[in-house]
Formats: sequence, C-alpha cells, structure tokens
Amino acid sequence: MGLFDKNNRFNLANLITFGNIACGVVALYFIQHGEFLIAIILAWIAGGLDIADGKVARKFNLSTEFGVQLDSFADFLSFVIMPSFLLYYSLNLTSLAQEVLIGIIFIFYIISGLRRLVEFNLKVDAGSVAKFFEGVPTPLGAIFLWILYLLHHSFGIITNAWVVALLVALIAWSLNSKIKIPHP
Repeated sequence: MGLFDKNNRFNLANLITFGNIACGVVALYFIQHGEFLIAIILAWIAGGLDIADGKVARKFNLSTEFGVQLDSFADFLSFVIMPSFLLYYSLNLTSLAQEVLIGIIFIFYIISGLRRLVEFNLKVDAGSVAKFFEGVPTPLGAIFLWILYLLHHSFGIITNAWVVALLVALIAWSLNSKIKIPHP
C-alpha cells in the first residue's frame, strides 16, 4: 500500500489532510499560551494544506468517503474551533458575565460550523466538486474571524467585545444560510 493507493488510509491526499489537522492542534497550543501570531501562521499553513489535499486527491484519483470525512474533521478543527479560540482569547473580557455570554455566541459559531460541515458531507460525493457552495464555507468563515481578530486585536478598529460577538453571530448564521458562494 503506497502513497498513491486509494485504499491506503495514509495515501498522499490523506497525509496532507493529517498535516492540516496537526497545524490546527498545534495552533490551539499556541493560542493557550498567548502566541497568537504563531497560531495564525499555522492556520494559514492549514489553509494551504486544505487546498492541496483536494487537488492531490482529484489529480491522483485518491478521493474516497474516508478522505471526505477526514477533510471535514480537519476543517472543523482548523477553520471552526481554532479561529474561534483565537478570537475569543484575544478579546480580554472583563467580567464573568461577559465571558459566559460571549462564550455562548462562540459556541453557537462552533455548532454552526459543525452543522455546516455535516450538511456538506451529506450532499457531496467523493471526488465531485459543485459549482457553488450553499452558505459560507468554513474556511471563508475562518477568514472572516481572522479579519475580526485583526480589526479588534491588531488595529484596534473594533474595540467593543460585544460588537465583535455580534459579528461572530452573523458569520455563524451565514455558514448555514442560502447564500451562494462560487467554488474556486
């Protein structure tokens, strides 16, 4: 069983996806230690790996149901959980009530992202690519959260944590909306 064997769970496409998962896990470690820049770099590497795994799977006929499920797990970790934690921990919340209430909004985002991925998996066939996504794809949702991170943490443009939370709720809604997004 080699790197180009479709039946090998560790074929080249899946190894790339495992790299995405590793980036997400390590990024969570750095977020917990306040090293946000390193976490962001790992997130962008995960994004590159997310693009690469699908291209490799299609080019070398490695697409399988296992790969589709594995890719969604990687997306959940790297593009739902990780950016949520990054943004939440960058907010410097000042009270327990704020931590809990804004935390609930971030949990709503995480559940919305998971629901979006499950719905996607129920509709997709291994190896096929639709012309449009229905709802905002989780990698794009992650980019929106990273933009919020920059606007809040790096540039100080949005300084109110409640405004950030409201925008997170809007992005969470968009993940499962009927908005049509062209597939790249």
